[in-house]
Amino acid sequence: MKIDAAFFDSIRELIAGARTMVARGVDLVQVQTNFEIGRRIVQEEQRGKDRAAYGKEVIKALAERLTGEFGKGCSTSNLAYMRTFFLLYEDRSPIFQTLAGKSGASRIGQSVTDQFSAPAIGQTLSDEFDAPRKSQTASGQSAIFQTLSGKSGPPLRPFTLSWSHYVFLLGIANPNERSFYEIEAHEQNWTLRELKRQFDSGLYERLALSRDKEGIRRLVREGQTVEKVSDLLKEPLLLEFLGLDERARYSESDLESAIIGQIERFLLEMGKGFLFESRQKRFTFDEEHFFVDLVFYNRLLRCYVLLDLKIGKVAHQDLGQMQMYVNYFDRFVKTSEENPTIGILLCKQKNKALVEITLPKDANIHAREYQLYLPSKEELQQKLMEWTGERDGVDE
Repeated sequence: MKIDAAFFDSIRELIAGARTMVARGVDLVQVQTNFEIGRRIVQEEQRGKDRAAYGKEVIKALAERLTGEFGKGCSTSNLAYMRTFFLLYEDRSPIFQTLAGKSGASRIGQSVTDQFSAPAIGQTLSDEFDAPRKSQTASGQSAIFQTLSGKSGPPLRPFTLSWSHYVFLLGIANPNERSFYEIEAHEQNWTLRELKRQFDSGLYERLALSRDKEGIRRLVREGQTVEKVSDLLKEPLLLEFLGLDERARYSESDLESAIIGQIERFLLEMGKGFLFESRQKRFTFDEEHFFVDLVFYNRLLRCYVLLDLKIGKVAHQDLGQMQMYVNYFDRFVKTSEENPTIGILLCKQKNKALVEITLPKDANIHAREYQLYLPSKEELQQKLMEWTGERDGVDE
């Protein structure tokens, strides 16, 4: 008997979705359990006079007894992570305690046993599932937890990532930066590998450098939101994944081909909402042919985004040419329901003064530099500190 393809696909998607939800649920139970273990370790530490020394002994003794029964999930280092996890996220404690009270102690105890006895559930569980996963939205979970806790005021943010993700986040000292990466990892379904790459590329600093103080605060509260053109922009764009040597000779055509070969990663680096339409998009005006290097569409801003590639400095002629491209798309391509076209000159080096004097203040054209290597995170952090310090001086 031949089964209808659509029927088969619907059943297959149902099963795959169920497995994804189960895996995600296991991750969240593990995180909540580890948070509670961390809380109890901290409570036990407070009984000792010399808390630092007593705390180390508590973790050591606990690890020795639990490892024999539950395995390496209860190692000294893992228990230390749990302790730190609770201390850094202590403000979310009503979430777990309320849920524990609603579901019953036996269920929580069972989750602890399952976490450390089942070999399939370990610290790297999330890495074994490459498909994007998401349970309830963060806002939906937050509303539920808020109702259960009976508290008013700002919603409590639920845990939404795997334990592996949180272990990595524990190493980020800046609480604002840590909050940003937690939100983005959830919203963008980043694997642990992608989270590490975005952190190493200084995504937080690169976005923050293009925002005012309120914009930075919004990054911390909400992650990267896209409501206007400036929300999309960051500098530099990091293209180390293209495999081009910084010291070698390459042409604009080589750069374009490398981007097309890594288009998925390039879209991720560009930011949220980008869709790729075409390369070397031709249009004819007054019997003359013109070609736009790369054409994208941003579904969040509902507009075309044109990209012109330059391997050297941007000249005023380049800006004029991009202005013509943008004008053409606005007049002959976009619909009345869509927003004005954005033009981006992606260059190796720009002259900020030249860009400002060439373009009108309200021009929808931007020059952005790119790099073929990851910059020093310390250098980006220093730039951000200097920039925010300058802004503080201006505000005063």
